[in-house]
Amino acid sequence: MKNRNLIILIVGLVVILIISGVNSYNGLVTAEEKVDGQWAQVENVYQRRADLIPNLVSTVKGYADFEKQTLTDVVEARSKATSIQIDPTNLTDANIGQFQAAQEQLSGALSRLLVTIEKYPDLKANRNFLELQAQLEGTENRITVERNKFNEQAKFYNTAIRKFPKSIFASMFNFERKGYFAAVEGAEKAPVVEF
Repeated sequence: MKNRNLIILIVGLVVILIISGVNSYNGLVTAEEKVDGQWAQVENVYQRRADLIPNLVSTVKGYADFEKQTLTDVVEARSKATSIQIDPTNLTDANIGQFQAAQEQLSGALSRLLVTIEKYPDLKANRNFLELQAQLEGTENRITVERNKFNEQAKFYNTAIRKFPKSIFASMFNFERKGYFAAVEGAEKAPVVEF
C-alpha cells in the first residue's frame, strides 16, 4: 500500500510538472507571437509613411523653382529606410537601432522639406499638398503609438522569459530577449526656438 501511494504521488508530481511546463512554454510562445505581431504593425505604419512620400514629392515637384536637393534627400532617405528589413525573430537592440536610425534620417529629410515649403505660399495652399501633409502628420502619430505598443509587448515578453520557472523553459527552448525602440539621441534636450 505504501509503495502504491508513493507511486501515485510521484506520478502526480510528474503530471503537474508536465502541465506546468506545457503552460509555461505555451505562454512564452504566445508572448513572443504578440511581440512579432506588434513588430509587423510597426513596419506597417512605417510603410504607410513611405508610401505617402512619392505622392508628396510629386506634388512638390510641380513647383519648378523648388529646391531639387531637398527632394533628392527625401527620396534617398526613403529608399534607405525601406531597404532595411528586420526578421521578427531577430529583434535585437542593435537591429532595431539600425532600423530606427534609417527612419530618423527619413524623418529629418521630411522635416527639412516641410520647412523649405514655408517659402512657397502657393504650394502651402495646394489642396493635394495639404491633404498629404495631414496624412503624414497622422501617420507620424500612428508610428509613435505603434512603437509604444511594441515596447510594451517586448517588455512583457522579456519579463516573462526572465521570471522563474519560465526562465528555465526560455533557456531550454532558446527564447531570446527582444530589443526596444529607444529615444533618439539628443531627444532629452529641448529644441531651441528662434524668432
